[in-house]
Amino acid sequence: MEMLNVKVNGIAVSVPKGATILEAARKAGVEIPTLCFMKEKNEIGACRICVVEATGARGLVTACVYPVTEGMEIQTNTPKVRAARKTTLELILSTHDQNCLSCVRSTNCELQKLCLEYGVDSKAYAGFKPTYELDYSVPHLVRDNNKCILCRRCVAACNEQYVSVIGANNRGIDTCIGHPFDMPLGDTSCISCGQCTVVCPTGALVEHDDTDKVWAALADPTKHVVVETAPAVRATLGECFGMPIGTNVEGKMVAALRRLGFDFVFDTNTAADFTIVEEATELLNRVKNGGKLPLITSCSPGWIKFCEYYYPEYIDHLSSCKSPQQMGGALIKTYWAEKMGYKPEDVFVVSIMPCTAKKFEIERDDECAAGAGNPDVDVVLTTRELSRMINRAGIQFTSLPDEDFDPALGVDTGAAVIFGATGGVMEAALRTANDVLTGKDNENLVFEEVRGTAGIKEATYTIAGLPVKVAVASGISNAKVIMDKIASGEADWTFVEIMACPGGCVNGGGQPIQPQYVRDTVDLKAERAKALYSQDEAMTLRKSHKNPIVAEVYKDFFGGDWGCHKAHEILHTSYVKRDKFHH
Repeated sequence: MEMLNVKVNGIAVSVPKGATILEAARKAGVEIPTLCFMKEKNEIGACRICVVEATGARGLVTACVYPVTEGMEIQTNTPKVRAARKTTLELILSTHDQNCLSCVRSTNCELQKLCLEYGVDSKAYAGFKPTYELDYSVPHLVRDNNKCILCRRCVAACNEQYVSVIGANNRGIDTCIGHPFDMPLGDTSCISCGQCTVVCPTGALVEHDDTDKVWAALADPTKHVVVETAPAVRATLGECFGMPIGTNVEGKMVAALRRLGFDFVFDTNTAADFTIVEEATELLNRVKNGGKLPLITSCSPGWIKFCEYYYPEYIDHLSSCKSPQQMGGALIKTYWAEKMGYKPEDVFVVSIMPCTAKKFEIERDDECAAGAGNPDVDVVLTTRELSRMINRAGIQFTSLPDEDFDPALGVDTGAAVIFGATGGVMEAALRTANDVLTGKDNENLVFEEVRGTAGIKEATYTIAGLPVKVAVASGISNAKVIMDKIASGEADWTFVEIMACPGGCVNGGGQPIQPQYVRDTVDLKAERAKALYSQDEAMTLRKSHKNPIVAEVYKDFFGGDWGCHKAHEILHTSYVKRDKFHH
């Protein structure tokens, strides 16, 4: 590979031919500010914040797209560069709603941080300021174009997810980010994945805040308020309180939830174990009885919605199992409520999820095991919303003791904890299927080929003499590749796991927002997943079907084996074919 020698602020570095000034600067340990840049996803040089001086160039150049040449000398911090960046920031602010005090992104806003660093005058360019109505048309997010800076990061994220329902409308001063034909987002084929909210540098796209509903329930003496938490949340919540990426904060999270006033704190992991035994039963039935194969997992509501929009003819390939969140809510309002002597309507279930699509999922039909009008889950909060509740309650998260989940629906298995990483559901299912088909307690627990952050993974396992071909995909672009192979008949997989978010739930749309510099330079997906795999390794129970609560519920409440009639009524769901546009 041909290397080029350049100097950044006098520091000599060698970079491969074709590298940009931004890459050279990062190698030299110099950070150039950016607002629109996303590595390998949005390299468009649109915001002009990253301008620098470079030999051989006329005027200032954008570091994120400008290639270096041999012997180039780059200056990133001259008076001319600082003045240009300051002016650009002041121009951005001239059309920006500067309502920072009540903005959910205050103190975690890339624009606010740069304005502070460059000492801008927020009123330098008063004048034309368009006003936009907020878009509340979907349950999972709110669009506020008054805070949009036209960086197009959300457009790139939506394109990466293949759905592409976000784009620039109009031209010139009237340019705004919106949807086809100026439709509200709720009239498009948005799949609610929320990847746009994670990359937005300001507060233009934020998750729909449902914390007030939870505060109200906690203050209601007639309600038994129960909370369940997804496996991926424990691997990321600490980031909201300045802890290192990949810290497992399970114990502190449980302690914080108790101090917020929840009556019971359960782990969705137990529900995930029910998902596995029901899904494994469904898989084995299809293999034995010539059912529709491959069976495709149904844990990710963003993926389910995508399938309903784009591949409706393959809905019968989807597992009919509810997601762990919904199974958790259904079990709490049926088995557990009965055991406690509570009326289901007096039980209020809150789930803490890494995912914005879960807010959409709880509104689906056929998710009311305790009876019509009583949803399995009442409110979904993202990891971000939980962190805000903890701060508002004055809880010092990092100094909390480690506490354990309540036992009634809180016995952990390692099989469930790895659900948060791409490939985790597949591996958990294989552990159970292996034991069921061979009729023994196998010691082989690690299915290495389905681990890691690659977008598509394939493997073939021989279980009890049967070849079981599997595929794992994360990110909707990869899901499309998988579905097209199934549609063309070239794939002969038995079982397929699909997660809507690249890297799985650890990288979900409701996870803590990291500045783009961190997203560009740290493998968030891998660092967060590590926390889950190391917890799995440390556990004695690592198989879903070995969870004692699972056995107890089937025996005492369902009155039958896995897949029995009552279990099917409570733990399974149905899907609908959706039109891409709703007009």
